[in-house]
Amino acid sequence: MSDFELKEALKTVKTELDEHLEAINQNTDEIQTNYGCVDELHNKVEKIAERLESVELFLQSNSNFIVEKQSFNIEPLTKSEQHVFLVIYALEDEKGLVSHIDIEKKTGFPSYIVSEYISRLVGKGIPLIRRYVNNAPYLKLNPDFKRLQAKENILMIDTAQKELVNFN
Repeated sequence: MSDFELKEALKTVKTELDEHLEAINQNTDEIQTNYGCVDELHNKVEKIAERLESVELFLQSNSNFIVEKQSFNIEPLTKSEQHVFLVIYALEDEKGLVSHIDIEKKTGFPSYIVSEYISRLVGKGIPLIRRYVNNAPYLKLNPDFKRLQAKENILMIDTAQKELVNFN
C-alpha cells in the first residue's frame, strides 16, 4: 500500500470518526434536553403534592375530613444501614438535599459502598426521594415517613446509634 492510499484511508477513517462524534454530541444534547423536561415535571409534581398536603391540612382543621395515614412496610435494618440512614436523616435537616459525596464524607465509606447501602435501604422499604441537580443525584426522605420516624421511631434505632451520627 502506498503512502497516498494510506493517507486516503486515514482521512476516510477520520471523517467517519468525526461523523460519529457529531452524532454522539447531538444525542447528548437531546438527553440533556429530555433530562431538563423530566426535572421540570418532577418539580411541578412536587409543588402539586405540597399544595395537596396544605389542602388536606386545611380540610382536617376546618371539617371532619380525615386523611388516611400512610403506612410504611419497613424491614429491619442492620447497624450499618441504620448508620447510613441516620446520616441521611441528619444531613437532610442540615442541608435539605443530601448528595452521595456528603454521605461518603460523613461515613468514611467509599462511593460504591454508599451506593450499595442506599440500594439496601430502598430495598428494605425506606422511602428515599431521588432528585438530580446538575446531573448529580441527591436524596431526601419522604416527609411523611420522616415525621413518623421522628414521632414513633418505627425503625427502632437506639439512642447510642443516634449519638454516633452527631459526633462530628
